[in-house]
Amino acid sequence: MLFWTLMLLTAILCPLIMIAFGAVYKRHAPRKINRFSGYRTAMSMKNIDTWTFAHKYIARLWLAWGAILIVPSVIPMLFVIGKSEEIISIVALVVCFMGLSVMMATLIPTEIALKKNFDKDGTEYDGVFDDSCIRCFGLRYRRYQYDG
Repeated sequence: MLFWTLMLLTAILCPLIMIAFGAVYKRHAPRKINRFSGYRTAMSMKNIDTWTFAHKYIARLWLAWGAILIVPSVIPMLFVIGKSEEIISIVALVVCFMGLSVMMATLIPTEIALKKNFDKDGTEYDGVFDDSCIRCFGLRYRRYQYDG
């Protein structure tokens, strides 16, 4: 049972990381653009506006999808209670890769939102803020205020 418990913790590790980093980035995105921590893509590192936008946007995605992923991560593990360690390991590995896939998939809507709200040089588009470009997975991004 100890092995199953450890594999359950492994299976829910990715959703928990998403929730933890989502909560951190929602409140305290890294203040300075750096190459060591944070959401680092070419577009997000253009300037402080793109950097802050990307962190606030992915924070909301990770909070929502991390919470959603906990249930589908636990359910398969319930079916392998009492099975051999090999079967438990395989199921935990598959669940872990599923979580990683979802985590990486959230990069796509974030990059789309960056490209629709900023030009290739990182300058925010003028005019009416288009709500249709910021709807991904049913979430809406509220305009951010950067205090820096």
